[in-house]
Amino acid sequence: QWYQRRVRGAMSTSPVPSTVEREKLYQWVQNLLSPEHREEALVELSKKREQVPDLAPLLWHSFGTISALLQEIIAIYPLITPPQLTATQSNSVCNALALLQCVASHPDTRSYFLQANIPLFLYPFLHTTSKQRQFEYLRLTSLGVVGALVKPDDKEVIQFLLNTEIIPLLLRIMEHGSELSKTVATFILQKILLDDHGLSYICYTFERFKSVTSVLQSMVDCLQREPSGRLLKHVVRCYLRLSENPRAKEALNRNLMPSQLKDGTIIQMVKADDNSTRRWIQMLQRNLSNAPKTASQF
Repeated sequence: QWYQRRVRGAMSTSPVPSTVEREKLYQWVQNLLSPEHREEALVELSKKREQVPDLAPLLWHSFGTISALLQEIIAIYPLITPPQLTATQSNSVCNALALLQCVASHPDTRSYFLQANIPLFLYPFLHTTSKQRQFEYLRLTSLGVVGALVKPDDKEVIQFLLNTEIIPLLLRIMEHGSELSKTVATFILQKILLDDHGLSYICYTFERFKSVTSVLQSMVDCLQREPSGRLLKHVVRCYLRLSENPRAKEALNRNLMPSQLKDGTIIQMVKADDNSTRRWIQMLQRNLSNAPKTASQF
């Protein structure tokens, strides 16, 4: 009873749609603390996360709930190497990750989420390289949590990601992941680059810059063989942002810009109704053509 009073307190200012019964919601949250009932609770709460606007504060402020979600995550670490994760285990932990994504995306809990260093618990999943479906699902859901963090253009989030060196993990997925994982990882890199501190960080040394552009170049080459409009959009936006740094612009002009972008043939890969990507390509070419003769160099 004490626990349910605590949960109700967290929900006191949170309107729950009529389609969701309050008592069931409270019970599912409470059941997260019970190993016997946790799996069902994870499934049900994951289904409701779009219907309950303030589910994130409820999860965060309810006693033991976040610890229970982290237990689900930590429990499968031993199954990562060598890869022994089953589809059922992957589904269960991905439901836990979906609830963490809910917490990461909510403005009232995002900062707490970062202060508790919870994204670090997901990094081992981003390290995985197995092509099995259950591992790909795990990587993609983990990327979804990070994607939810970067979506609102929060400088605190970008600083956290840079401090925890997520970029090498993103680059690996961009190079070797599935199309969907590549797309989410490139979106996260794009959001980092769009932050002034993120752009400065990546362009601080030639080695950092080159590691990023090498992967972007390989992605452009791959896109010629296997086109993907949404992935191309993020790749082009990354190049456009890099061209706004004087040293990066000079290096791109020298020999690090894909020929498909330099000569404009990449336009053939852009969908007819994708005006934003076409505009970004034109802006990129204009930026590079306007480079000063005495440009900054790495």
